[in-house]
Amino acid sequence: MKHIYTSLLIALFTTSAFAQIGGDNVYEFINLSSSARVGALGGNLITVKDDDAVLGYSNPAALNPLMHKQAAFNTAFHVAGINHGYAGYAVHSDKLATTFNGGIQYASYGNFTAADVTGQSVGEFKAAEYVLNVGAGRQYSEQISYGLNLKTIYSRLESYNSVGIAADAAVMYADTATNFTATLVLKNMGTQLSAFTADNREPLPFEIQAGVSKRLRYLPFRFSVIAHNLQRWNIRYDDPSSVEPTPLFEDSPQETSKFVIGIDNFFRHLTFNGELLIGKADNFRIRFGYNHLRRSELNVNNLRTLAGFSTGLGLKVSKFRLDYGLAVYHIAGSVHQFGISTDIGSFRK
Repeated sequence: MKHIYTSLLIALFTTSAFAQIGGDNVYEFINLSSSARVGALGGNLITVKDDDAVLGYSNPAALNPLMHKQAAFNTAFHVAGINHGYAGYAVHSDKLATTFNGGIQYASYGNFTAADVTGQSVGEFKAAEYVLNVGAGRQYSEQISYGLNLKTIYSRLESYNSVGIAADAAVMYADTATNFTATLVLKNMGTQLSAFTADNREPLPFEIQAGVSKRLRYLPFRFSVIAHNLQRWNIRYDDPSSVEPTPLFEDSPQETSKFVIGIDNFFRHLTFNGELLIGKADNFRIRFGYNHLRRSELNVNNLRTLAGFSTGLGLKVSKFRLDYGLAVYHIAGSVHQFGISTDIGSFRK
């Protein structure tokens, strides 16, 4: 009984963060938005290749020399005192023609009151999870790059502990002449080295993602369309109470048609985002995103909400880039994310 509080919290958190597909695997926290920029763009950004070192965590093929000596720190605040964050650093080696990155992502669920079978308090416990990531990316040709991330995962939920390993592999096509990119990422290929309970290993949240991005020629605007969970076609929650409105002259509501179900399921695989880049060096950025899966699973029927939508700002001040992201998950609360990044090498100039 004393572990009930942990179980309830983790179940609620993974459900709110990853909708109906979230409870299928262990270590779901590793798919949380790694930065305020990513959070503002719908929670996923694998289609951009610039000087933002955090992007290497989501797509190692995006690692490039522009990220050399870039350091980034991000934190996010969820409801009920839950928070997560990411800190990372990248460096480029001319000798190896490779860009390397390293970082740590964490999710802290806070302090809890432990209770015995009668409900009496017997103390407190904590719950938190961490992933240590190292990666490398390099150019294969002028337009094609590839990369690999390796992750060590540690999870502690009350007296239960688990350790796992995972890898991401990616390939990216980036045409600087047309400002078009396309990418494919295989995420979280791995296993538990030690399970929370003996002989009960759980699968990791393996996922196939693909996306395209285009920066407009005559407007400082870049948009992306990202497809996720391509390894599984049906990610729609089968709600037996979901029915279409009652048509005129009909006595009872109609079941949702297969066509509507198919279209809805298709768009649940997609995230749409856009970034307005203002200034000669893109020093001011306005961002927005839409995650249809998040909206479909967490929206409240018969109420108008902004669930699934996200927005944010980016501003470069002197040698620092400041970012803010707001992601609306549910009418009960949103996620606020803050980030700061800088070029460490610039302080020696």
